[in-house]
Amino acid sequence: MMKFSAKPVNFKLNDYLSNGYEFLKNNFGNLLGAFLLCIVMSIIPFCSFLAVGNFYKYCRDLRAGKQVSAGDIFNFDNFMPYFILQLILVGGILLLYIPMIIMMPIMANNHGEPSSAMLFFIPYMVILYIAIIIICLKGFYIPALISLGGVTDVKTAWKMSVTMGKGNLLSIFLFALVVSLIGNLGILACGIGIFLTLPFVYTAHYFAFEDAMKQVEYDEIIEIGSKNEF
Repeated sequence: MMKFSAKPVNFKLNDYLSNGYEFLKNNFGNLLGAFLLCIVMSIIPFCSFLAVGNFYKYCRDLRAGKQVSAGDIFNFDNFMPYFILQLILVGGILLLYIPMIIMMPIMANNHGEPSSAMLFFIPYMVILYIAIIIICLKGFYIPALISLGGVTDVKTAWKMSVTMGKGNLLSIFLFALVVSLIGNLGILACGIGIFLTLPFVYTAHYFAFEDAMKQVEYDEIIEIGSKNEF
């Protein structure tokens, strides 16, 4: 029986990019179909995260040579964990923006003149965005743990993700930056190019997640056997 022992992973940025590209190139038709259905499913309220998570499952099964269909994207097995995660994110963002909502009327009443509220507003926004980025980086592996690892408790997934990303936040940030830039390149081709670049963003993330899960999983039966040897 496979279980997971959270630990810092060895983040292989270049491997994820190259493997994601090769995987997409060799399975473009299947992955494009799954990606398009992923977009369709994302239209359903609170199902965007679930759709992406199902895409990662699809990639795993396709890579393993299993029988897959693009309809696998419409799988609701992990709906509740992602639903709870999105509620937490929405609630957290609203909470962070409360001070800004309070300050906006105060600044509006100054008729464009500088105020003490403005002196607080700018640093607050900077700190806010930095905090959001750090939280996203620390929670980078949550989709992997839910969709590929079967972790259903969001709090557990968060704690494991924080541990797995320890010492790798800069690498994860660079990875996210690179794939985001590549994903946005498709817009330059009259928008049509996104159907080439956005699937790559997902496949690159899949390899980052799959590799991390392999690094933190262990076979409980083998571990018990090794302990008995001593």
